[in-house]
Amino acid sequence: MDLPVVDVFRDAVGVVIRLAAPMLLLSMVVGVIVAILQAVTQIHEQTISFILKLIVVVLFLIMGGSWMMSNLQAFTMELFELMKG
Repeated sequence: MDLPVVDVFRDAVGVVIRLAAPMLLLSMVVGVIVAILQAVTQIHEQTISFILKLIVVVLFLIMGGSWMMSNLQAFTMELFELMKG
């Protein structure tokens, strides 16, 4: 039998992974593509990679922000229901 605290922590980690994974994966893909292009063109400017990653993450936040907020709200409501008893 699992303790309720263990279940809450497991659910919290799941929510964090669901919310952070898309941004991290997109940022990683952009970083790899930019690194390949920089290696091919021999342009080694660090700000290019940073700016492109920042733009991709901001665009994802604009497009997927409501989905992220609804997931976070659902988890918060679960926590309040658990505290209420």
